[in-house]
Amino acid sequence: MKTQTIRISKADFEKVVAGKKKVITCEITPENSKKYVFFSDMSTHIDYTDWSQIPDGAVSIKVEPKEFDSVKLIGGGGKGPLPSCTAQIKGAEVIFLVDDHNEQVFYDVDGIDFPGLVVDYELGKITHN
Repeated sequence: MKTQTIRISKADFEKVVAGKKKVITCEITPENSKKYVFFSDMSTHIDYTDWSQIPDGAVSIKVEPKEFDSVKLIGGGGKGPLPSCTAQIKGAEVIFLVDDHNEQVFYDVDGIDFPGLVVDYELGKITHN
């Protein structure tokens, strides 16, 4: 069973445990993209784990969420023991961020254009640890 670990705010954690929040959203950056997504070149059928590996001129890149069976959610920040629970993942979706003009957002990270992305994880059954 593949499990992803995600730290979320205490407020969001409490909503998940109470059953009031069914989707967790993770912002994707060049630094954490290996943890959440992979990039598929639809022309060459080559998968890349890092955005910087994609060759210049590639035009048919699809961003896919990595597949996990469950997610371990850690609530809050700070030191000491933090509350956690494990939830089944029912689905995951990559969402591209757009601006007010419905144009896709890109960030310049060390000279590389990186798309603004989030991954939404739809949560299923919750198990407390």
